[in-house]
Amino acid sequence: MDVLAHGLWGGVAFYPHGAKRFAAGFVLGMAPDLLSFGLFHVSHPGWLSLRLAGQISGPPPLSILPEFVFHAYNLTHSLVVWAALFALIWALRKRPPWVFLAWSLHIVCDIPTHHSAYFPTPYLWPLPTPLVEGISWASPGFMMANYTAVLAAYVGVVLLARKLNLGRIKGGLSG
Repeated sequence: MDVLAHGLWGGVAFYPHGAKRFAAGFVLGMAPDLLSFGLFHVSHPGWLSLRLAGQISGPPPLSILPEFVFHAYNLTHSLVVWAALFALIWALRKRPPWVFLAWSLHIVCDIPTHHSAYFPTPYLWPLPTPLVEGISWASPGFMMANYTAVLAAYVGVVLLARKLNLGRIKGGLSG
């Protein structure tokens, strides 16, 4: 899935909990890709400029990616690593870091939307991982369906939040 969509999905559940929680969910939803590909994009501004200008399309060729991208991708796209971090944060803070679920959602969404030819999701790394021959998240049909679902999710969350707040206001006025 594209980075923006990951951020939007990561933030949707936290939208009703205020701007800070939404922002945290949004960033954590994008974090696996930002931490694995972000440094490559920063260190290759020419490639990124051409991509943003529409002069090249698609992901960067595997041949130009530095080795660290592959290692970072394994770490950031592993549910095993995520679970260990979730447990560590929980132990240190003495409460579950619920917003960190946005990161795991990113991994779960990537499993069926990545093809084995280009960064299949190593969701059980460092354990042996059966790879899924996913559909391409970049196909126009999937992109339309995904962003339609994102829009529907936000409309639903906003309507639900309004209904709950209205109920609290009415309950407070009658009590």
